[in-house]
Amino acid sequence: MRIDVLTIFPDMVEDFARRSLLGKARERGLLDVRVHDLRSVTTDPHRSVDDTPFGGGAGMVLMPGPIFETVEAVEPPRPLLLLGPGGRRLDQQLVRELASLEGFSLLCGRYEGVDERVRTHLVDGEVSIGDYVLAGGEVAAMVVLEAVGRLVPGVMGNVDSAAEESFADGLLEYPQYTKPADYRGMQVPAILRSGDHGQIARWRRAMALRRTLSDRPDLILARGGLTDEEEYLLLEFPEE
Repeated sequence: MRIDVLTIFPDMVEDFARRSLLGKARERGLLDVRVHDLRSVTTDPHRSVDDTPFGGGAGMVLMPGPIFETVEAVEPPRPLLLLGPGGRRLDQQLVRELASLEGFSLLCGRYEGVDERVRTHLVDGEVSIGDYVLAGGEVAAMVVLEAVGRLVPGVMGNVDSAAEESFADGLLEYPQYTKPADYRGMQVPAILRSGDHGQIARWRRAMALRRTLSDRPDLILARGGLTDEEEYLLLEFPEE
C-alpha cells in the first residue's frame, strides 16, 4: 500500500513513519509511505506557503499554489484527503475502508487552514480525528498512518491481534494480564491460568462486553444493543 503525506513539516512525519511497526513494514516493502514538502515547489527566497486571509482576520492561510503544484508534481494516489475538522470522523470502520485501498494521500493543513479552492477543487474528501483544535494536520496524519498501516496484511506479526483489539467488533478490548500471576496481592483471574481456551474465549468476550457497557455504552447502542447470547454470557460471567 502507498500512502503519501503532503506537509510543511516533512521531518516530523518522516521520523514517525521510520519507527516501530510502520518502519519495519516499510523496510519489508509492505508499506510505501512518501512524505512531500509543500515548500519544495516554492521559488521565492522565503519559500512561502502561507499568506494573510482576504477580508482580514487573525492568522495565516496556506496558499493554493504550493499545494496544487505539489500534487501535480508528485501525482499522489487518490483519494487525496484533507485532514481537518469538517471531515468524516475517523473510526475503525473508516480505517478498514482506507486499509482496503491500494493507496491514498493525506494533506496536512496548518495555521488557519487551507485556501478554500484546495478544498473545493483539489482534494477528494476530508477526515477529522476528533472535535478539538490542533496546530496542524501532522499529528492527525500520524494517527491515520498508525491506524491504517497496522491493518495492512503482514504488518502485524500476529494475524489475530487486529481482530481482537478495541473497536474491531464494535467493542472495547477485554482486560489483559501478564506475569507475575500475583503482584502485591493483586491476582490474575484464575480462568486465564486454567488452560481451558474455550472458557477463556467466552470470559474475554464477556469482559469486553462488560467494559464497553461501563465505559462506552454508545458503542453498544450503535450495535443495536445486546443480543440474547450476549445477555446470557454476562450472566455466565458475573462482574468480579
